[in-house]
Amino acid sequence: MKRLLNTLYITQSDVYLSLDGDNIVLLKEQEKLARLPLHNLESIVSFGYTGASPALMGYCAERNISLAFFTASGRYLARVIGESKGNVVLRKRQYMASEDLVLSAKIARNFIVGKIYNHKWMIERMTRDYALRIDVPQFKTVSQQLSALLLDVRECEDLERLRGLEGQAAISYNRVFDSMILQQKEDFYFHSRSRRPPMDNVNAMLSFAYSLLAHDVSSALEGVGLDAYVGFLHRDRPGRASLALDVMEELRGVFADRFVLSLINKKIMSKEDFFEKGNGAVIMKDEGRKRFLTAWQNKKQEKITHPFLGEKISWGLVPHVQALLLARYLRNDLDEYPPFLWK
Repeated sequence: MKRLLNTLYITQSDVYLSLDGDNIVLLKEQEKLARLPLHNLESIVSFGYTGASPALMGYCAERNISLAFFTASGRYLARVIGESKGNVVLRKRQYMASEDLVLSAKIARNFIVGKIYNHKWMIERMTRDYALRIDVPQFKTVSQQLSALLLDVRECEDLERLRGLEGQAAISYNRVFDSMILQQKEDFYFHSRSRRPPMDNVNAMLSFAYSLLAHDVSSALEGVGLDAYVGFLHRDRPGRASLALDVMEELRGVFADRFVLSLINKKIMSKEDFFEKGNGAVIMKDEGRKRFLTAWQNKKQEKITHPFLGEKISWGLVPHVQALLLARYLRNDLDEYPPFLWK
């Protein structure tokens, strides 16, 4: 099993990344801020425009250390990857499967099964744990709607209809998402999903979490030899990691959404961690982003029992396991792709 190493997050926008031997050096206006050994890292994420030296990028590419660049607001820009580690047969099977719309739908529906199942579990857990603080009949109604949609998704062999069913499930789930926010209700609320730009504190956190999750999933897919840009549910679009978006569907709610909700409900994040720009866009401040990233890294270290493997692993390894299972399915080692079904 892959070892979960550290991810280095550089949150200051004016820090330049360079290489010194087997170490990464962080520089600000020629002043050395830090020097860290690269053998302890599996990923480097930089929020800013200052950049990195070609020597560091080459070192990371050769040693399969993911180096990703985001804007200060958390929007993904680019990622440095090295030579593909996978064999050509696997990628050819991935490309052929992506061109077959019926086969694509059969694969994609398991991503959606995982997503809806996990959303339903989140809702049922809320009714169990917080029955006195939420509208239980409303939550039960949404849970029943998701159960019915799950049955339809399992039988669906058409991509367009599958997207429609996924959209219906998202509408039902979003209807109760605001009720899962139990603390700081005046400052944290969810009326609808807004992106590019996010228009409230909750959407700013969700967008940031999804960007981080997409990066982790992309790295996991590339690590097993798959092409993160050729998907099944999400079709080809220049610059879009379509397969990463496919695989992360089943993890959006159970990992990213629950993580955001915990930061609000445990009062780890507050309204002081955000500011609103002139166009209404809400951005996370530096201190808030640091606190968010620290909690994200801690979350990835938490242990769970993987529902398919039955083995104890950390949350951070879940994308790597799902990428491996998808590769095994495409190699015909599994009858179907097993989605991540968490309880």
